[in-house]
Amino acid sequence: MAEFLIANMAPIIFASMVVFLLVGFPVAFALAANGIFFGLVGIELGLLGPQLFQALPDRIYGVMANETLLAVPFFTFMGLILERSGMAEDLLDTVGQLFGPIRGGLAYAVIFVGALLAATTGVVAASVISMGLISLPIMLRYAYDKRLATGVIAASGTLAQIIPPSLVLIVMADQLGKSVGDMYAGALVPGLVLTSLYVGYVLLISFFKPEWVPALPPAARTLRGGKLALRVLTTLVPPLFLIFLVLGTIFLGIATPTEGGAMGATGALLMAIARKRMNRTLLVQAMEKTAKLTTFVLFILIGARVFSLTFYGVNGHLWVEHLLSNLPGGQIGFLIVVNLLVFVLAFFLDYFELSFIVVPLLGPVAEKLGIDLIWFGVLLGVNMQTSFLHPPFGFALFFLRSVAPASVKTSDIYLGAIPFVCIQIIMVGLIILFPQMVTFGLDRGNGGDANSIEIEIPAYDFDNTDLQFGAGSQQSEEAPAK
Repeated sequence: MAEFLIANMAPIIFASMVVFLLVGFPVAFALAANGIFFGLVGIELGLLGPQLFQALPDRIYGVMANETLLAVPFFTFMGLILERSGMAEDLLDTVGQLFGPIRGGLAYAVIFVGALLAATTGVVAASVISMGLISLPIMLRYAYDKRLATGVIAASGTLAQIIPPSLVLIVMADQLGKSVGDMYAGALVPGLVLTSLYVGYVLLISFFKPEWVPALPPAARTLRGGKLALRVLTTLVPPLFLIFLVLGTIFLGIATPTEGGAMGATGALLMAIARKRMNRTLLVQAMEKTAKLTTFVLFILIGARVFSLTFYGVNGHLWVEHLLSNLPGGQIGFLIVVNLLVFVLAFFLDYFELSFIVVPLLGPVAEKLGIDLIWFGVLLGVNMQTSFLHPPFGFALFFLRSVAPASVKTSDIYLGAIPFVCIQIIMVGLIILFPQMVTFGLDRGNGGDANSIEIEIPAYDFDNTDLQFGAGSQQSEEAPAK
């Protein structure tokens, strides 16, 4: 029995982690418990040295000292302030009036505002709940098809996952050891293309099922002429300025993502004050939710570090690398299997959990196969976006269900999401067929590569150092030189 455990420790640890997750045990604690339990088992069997866990404090401190992750609370706080200050409501009302006279106008408005909210908030929950509360009753009032209306709202809200400043892109860049700015730049075009595909789907519906997407009646168009132009100007300029303040400074190299997030949070506060929506209740609610989400992310990351300490210690990363690098078809075979794996896992895990558990195992294999990690990260980001729309566990579907009127059945929400899941799968295929959508403009010369390497090497060496605790292993003589 001991020999079997020693020979198969890596797959046993991985299978145990999957079982814990499937039974619904909290992810952070499932990861940490597996890492500690099997670490102790490995020490008892002589597979690992007793000094294994001496590296644990340094790994946890590394999480706390990671300045890149500071962008998570900044962008979360910015999104919550903007959502509660009424910006989404003003945008939907104004843009709905702008597109209202054409068939599908309200659906186009939801998609446009969803993309704009994604570029300013980066928080899926805020986007879906805001648009569900504001636009869904209006769309139903004017006889929009329930499935189309709910599908458009849920899918447009998930654009916050792929359009910068997406939180998942921050985590993805950190786990792959790449620049957040490069990840943002790589995801921008795919995010816009995906938005265009949503618009194209509504356009097709307006041709083949015009009764599903009626135009607003003249009596409902309250803004006309100069009044409409002034409203559009005053409503759209502030969020567009905020987008430049955050993303423009990052893309131009003026600010780091963390600094851009800080400026965005400050800008959101100023916008709320200017709208006379800022009060103590709003501020406290935003701070509490930001603290909860940030704590959630950090606990998962700490649990993942504990798990990877043991998993790497038993050469689990080599087991995964051997398993995936020997697939038939080379890069294409690897990409097909990985995307199918991520798509299936997204039925049970959200994007944070996938980023912390799966991505660190896939990244080294992709790099060994010669796959650009920025491109790979954006590809996985689009794939993981489907986790929000998967029936029956998609978070965007739950968010929308919580605010949808009783006349909308849960089955309407689920069925409405399916076409948009298919569109997202098509987007995954387009990124594979046309990688230039991601890699265009990312070549910045040696200076950019050096910065990326500087971030990547410590994490890689630190994980490799963990391998040296095995009783039968011998520490590399080159390690001190590094």
